[in-house]
Amino acid sequence: MNLKEIKELIEFVSGKNIAELEIDKAGLKLRIRTTHLTSTSTTSVSSAAAESDFSPQERKPAAGQSVKEPTSAEGEMEDSTLHVIFSPIVGTFYRASSPDSKPFVEVGSQVSPGTVLCIIEAMKLMNEVESDIAGEIVKIHQENGKPVEFGQPLFSLKRKQ
Repeated sequence: MNLKEIKELIEFVSGKNIAELEIDKAGLKLRIRTTHLTSTSTTSVSSAAAESDFSPQERKPAAGQSVKEPTSAEGEMEDSTLHVIFSPIVGTFYRASSPDSKPFVEVGSQVSPGTVLCIIEAMKLMNEVESDIAGEIVKIHQENGKPVEFGQPLFSLKRKQ
């Protein structure tokens, strides 16, 4: 699949009101997520040899971007080296797969890339949010069962040394 085909696929998905499309074929993994409220789409393509990101410029931080945390209510500055996972879509934040299930992660949990951190329900679809780094969960920013907006922080992680 070349860049032109990927761009055409992005335009097609954006025009059809599709929230997420994932293709995994012959060592190439393509995931397209769209949020129609902000008219932003994020696309990631990876293969065994290389990983590329064809994401358009976004107004909010990309998922997994390291940012300086805001000052806490007690007036203490939090660690500015934390890795923050942001919400990729608008929806309802769930810490577990069902009300009776144990949460995917807790503060202090050790995670690796691909570890499911939470689920965001959007239009009756359950979207798993995975960690993109290895590290320790130091803060969970959202409350279970509450709505989240695109770009809101979900988790802060301390990178594994």
